Amino acid sequence: MRSTSTKLAQLGVNSFLALVAASMLFPLGWMLLLSLRRHPEQYADLWTLVTAPTTLDNYADLLRTTSFGQYLVNSLLVAGAITAGNVLFGFMAGYVLARSRFRGKPIVEASVLAVLLIPVHVLMLPLYRFMVLLGWIDTYWALILPWLVGGLSIFMVRQYVSALPTELEDAARLDGAGPWAVLFRIVFPLTRPVLLMVGLTSFLTHWNAFLFPFLLTQSEARRTLPVGLAFYLSKQTIDWGHLMAGAAVAALPALGLFLLFRRFLIRGLLSGALRE
Repeated sequence: MRSTSTKLAQLGVNSFLALVAASMLFPLGWMLLLSLRRHPEQYADLWTLVTAPTTLDNYADLLRTTSFGQYLVNSLLVAGAITAGNVLFGFMAGYVLARSRFRGKPIVEASVLAVLLIPVHVLMLPLYRFMVLLGWIDTYWALILPWLVGGLSIFMVRQYVSALPTELEDAARLDGAGPWAVLFRIVFPLTRPVLLMVGLTSFLTHWNAFLFPFLLTQSEARRTLPVGLAFYLSKQTIDWGHLMAGAAVAALPALGLFLLFRRFLIRGLLSGALRE
């Protein structure tokens, strides 16, 4: 009896998870379907759309346009630079908060938590005015510098380092290692799982960012990919074929990073940094 009820419960859980997975995969499938049809808005019903000839013309058109390539380069540059800054500065700041004792430390920690609690949209007007004051509107500086240090990255590293034992660091100091050697030769390898999580989170967040890149750029030369895709929308018509092809290209880095690092992330975050 227990075996039967257990199997039924497992079947129910698997069915629920399958429905959740299907609900998440359906938008991706719909995006790919529209991107592989020439002018998909001309088809009157779903069956006609599904049975229409498949074509890669939308992707070829995107790759032939100089503007799309510029959007792609801008997104890679901005997201890559911000990711490197969050990993480096988040690692150093998080380590200091986890290991050091100094006056005002509770205030600094409370400030980091406060940054996480404040909605980022509150910064729109102050940040825009500050960028205007510096003359950085429509520059890479405006797209990168405000986000080089993130409260989430500092908090994640601080929590992870706090759970690590200090024996290896103490042994390295006894052997004559300096602060920088301890930091980058001892602690850095131990924090790779959380730093990988910080890097992936930061990259995907800013790769998909729309609001601030849209607010802080004016020319086509500085637009990132999400902002550039928005210009396929017009007041009268929507170029669904090219829009979905661009969205599919924009989704590739996110899917690729997840498939590449998913096992490492799960194994690294669930296992201890040190094993007996």
